[in-house]
Amino acid sequence: MTWDGGITWTPELNEDERRWQAVAERLAVDHFAARAADIDASGKYPWDNVEQLKAGRLTGLMLPREYGGEGASLATGCAVAETIARVCASTCTIWSSYAIGALPVLYAGTEHQKRTYLPDVAAGHAIGFALTERHSGSDPSNVRTSAARGDGGWALRGEKWLVGNGGPATRYTVFAKAGSSGKLTAFLLDRNGDRLVIDDYQDKMGLRGTTTSNLKIDCRVPPDRQVGDQDRGLALALRTLNTGRVLAAALACGIGESAFRLAAHRAVTREAFGGPIIDNQGISFRLADVAAELSAARMMTWQAARSGGDGGPDRRLSSMAKLYASEVAHRAVDTALQVFGAEGYAKPHPVERAYRDQRVLEIFEGSSEIQRLSIGRAIAGHYAHNT
Repeated sequence: MTWDGGITWTPELNEDERRWQAVAERLAVDHFAARAADIDASGKYPWDNVEQLKAGRLTGLMLPREYGGEGASLATGCAVAETIARVCASTCTIWSSYAIGALPVLYAGTEHQKRTYLPDVAAGHAIGFALTERHSGSDPSNVRTSAARGDGGWALRGEKWLVGNGGPATRYTVFAKAGSSGKLTAFLLDRNGDRLVIDDYQDKMGLRGTTTSNLKIDCRVPPDRQVGDQDRGLALALRTLNTGRVLAAALACGIGESAFRLAAHRAVTREAFGGPIIDNQGISFRLADVAAELSAARMMTWQAARSGGDGGPDRRLSSMAKLYASEVAHRAVDTALQVFGAEGYAKPHPVERAYRDQRVLEIFEGSSEIQRLSIGRAIAGHYAHNT
């Protein structure tokens, strides 16, 4: 166990984790930090930052080496996510979308699919993860996109919403109800070859450099575009989201840590009523709570990242980490805004941006309510069989 600057806990890193954290730190300091405010103000996708991610070999960080990646662990991914999120949450979210989009192929794809698609991801061509629909939200059983088996393959029809990297991605993993079973199956679709229509780009409150879009689907694909077994798409989506939740928790820790550092520095330099405002218990106690909670959130996130082995992180830990870290980040940026006062409320202050960027972390990759539901079910299941 180590301590970051003597205050918040930070994990012991192995050589590989330190090496990739250093790559992320260099990119964050040299490129991402200076661009973050302009990216937020314009709402434009930061292609220059994506090129830096590619040059740093981060787009394929967690893909196996045999498919063009770097073979890094999920814990290494957390080190990278925290580091980038401290300066530009939009760029961090784009980076994590590369991993999430590729995971269904890695987890369930055929060897041919892995060798065909994953090297492209490592080279910087994203796969979008397309599960959510306007009317289904957190309930994947209510997905209406359909896949009908016919001569020579599958006919897919439907519409997806809030697709991460929608537009910049060249391919999409689409989850549809296949055949008569009404259960989900995953398919790989090509943006151009399958004539997908991408529209309705959301103008978001935060993470404004990311793109989320609609995806309209009306195409036929051959059988070799099916990913994993038929009717096993829900399990594949949940396994992917399970890993995504740990990365989301790391992103939250990065935003929260950045807000805490800014607030702590301001609290010892801003004076009111004859002294620095850190001397006021109303400020110092709030910062103390944030320091303790951020330390706990990081401990939980890193424990989740290092759990589970090749099968992915422990599902209960990933839900707890995502739930707790996202809500701790909320309290951290809220405290930072209170410390800075009107100064922090005005654009383009980094605390104002962090306040907006953080909020969606309690919604995407499974809302806080969904995490509590999942944890609650785990509690009920465990104690029903152990009483």
